[in-house]
Amino acid sequence: MQKLSWVEEELSALKAEGRYVPIRTIESAQGSWVTIGGKKVLNMCSNNYLGFANHPETKKAAIEAIEEYGVGAGAVRSIAGTDEIHAKLEEKIAEFKHMEAALVYQGGLLANVGTIPALVGKDDVIFSEELNHASIIDGTRLSSAKRIVYKHLSVEDLEKQIRENRSSFKKAIVITDGVFSMDGDIAPLPEITEVAEKNDVMVYVDDAHGEGVLGDHGRGIVNYFHLEDRVDIEMGTFSKALGSMGGFVAGSSDLIDLLKQKSRPFLFSSALNPADAAAVLKAIEILEKDDSLIKKLWHNSDLLKKSLSDIGYNTGHSKTPITPVIIGDEKKTVDLSKRLYDEKDVFASPIVYPTVPKGTARIRLMPSAVHTEQDIKIAVDAFADLGKKLHII
Repeated sequence: MQKLSWVEEELSALKAEGRYVPIRTIESAQGSWVTIGGKKVLNMCSNNYLGFANHPETKKAAIEAIEEYGVGAGAVRSIAGTDEIHAKLEEKIAEFKHMEAALVYQGGLLANVGTIPALVGKDDVIFSEELNHASIIDGTRLSSAKRIVYKHLSVEDLEKQIRENRSSFKKAIVITDGVFSMDGDIAPLPEITEVAEKNDVMVYVDDAHGEGVLGDHGRGIVNYFHLEDRVDIEMGTFSKALGSMGGFVAGSSDLIDLLKQKSRPFLFSSALNPADAAAVLKAIEILEKDDSLIKKLWHNSDLLKKSLSDIGYNTGHSKTPITPVIIGDEKKTVDLSKRLYDEKDVFASPIVYPTVPKGTARIRLMPSAVHTEQDIKIAVDAFADLGKKLHII
C-alpha cells in the first residue's frame, strides 16, 4: 500500500545508519546465562541486578499469590481491583523507604506518567534534568506544565533557571533521575534539594536504577543521601533490582491520597497482578534481612569496570553498577554487539541514537549478583579479542 511506503523507507534508513537494533527472544529464565535461539549465551545486559527475577523465594511467593488471589486483579484499583496484597506491598514500601505512604502502579513508566500530571498543570512549571528518562518527559508533556530543562548534573544551572522563572508560575517542581540509566552517574540530590527548598519548589526523584543498589540494604538514593524528610516524591520500579513488574511512588499520606483520586493509570487501568506484587514484597523482605546480594553486585561491578578499563575501553564516569562501554560510532557498536553474540556467545545489546546522543553509541553492560568472576572474565576476554580485531582498542 502506497500510504504505508514510508514505513519501509524509515526502516531502511535506520539500517543504513547503523541504528536498527535487533531484538532477541529469550527462551529461558533470566539469569547470568540465558538461552536464545537454542544457544546458551552469557547475559550481560539485563536489569536483573540481584537475581530476584528467578530467585526461588520470589517464585514461590508469586505461585502462592496466584493460588490465593488468582492471576489478575480483575478491575482498576478504585473500583474492585485493590487486593490485600496491594495494601501489604504499599505498607512495606513506605516502611522500607522511610516515607509516610506509597502507591503501587502497574509499571515504572505508568508511575511517572500518572503521577506528574496529578501534581502540576498548565499554570505550573517543571524543572527537568537534561538526561531524564523518557517516561519523565512523557509525564511532563501530559501535565501541560511549562518544561524548563537544566544541564546535566548542574545545580548551578538549575538554580539559575529557578531564579529566572519560578515567580511566573503557581507551583513548581524539580524532577531528576536518581541514577542515570545510560551513564550510571548519580544526581547531586542534596544540592538539588537545598536549592528547591530555598525557592518553594517540590523535589521529585526517579530512582528506578537505585532501588536495591544504593542506600542501606538497597533502600535507594534518597536513603543513600539521608534525605527522607526532605524529598517530596520518590518514584521507583519493581522490574529491575526487585526482579518483578510494576512501579511505585512514595511520599506524604496526603500526597498519596490525592494521587488515588487523580492519577489516571490508578483510576483507569487494571491493577498490578497479585503474583507480581507478592514477588516484590518477598524481594523487599529478603533485602531487609540480608544485603549480601548487594555486596556481590558491587564486587562484580568493580571487577568488570577495572578489567575493561585496563584493556583500554572507555567506561565513562559511572558511579553505579551500570557499565557503559562507549564506542562512539553507531555502526561499529552494532557490529561489535553482533560479533559478541555470534562469535563469543556474549549477549550485550547496543545502545544508539536516539537513546543516547549521536557519537556516543555504546554497549551498556549490566553486571549482577548472580554472575561469577569467571563470567566476568569471559565477557572481558571477548571484548578484548573483538576490540582489537575491530580496531576499537
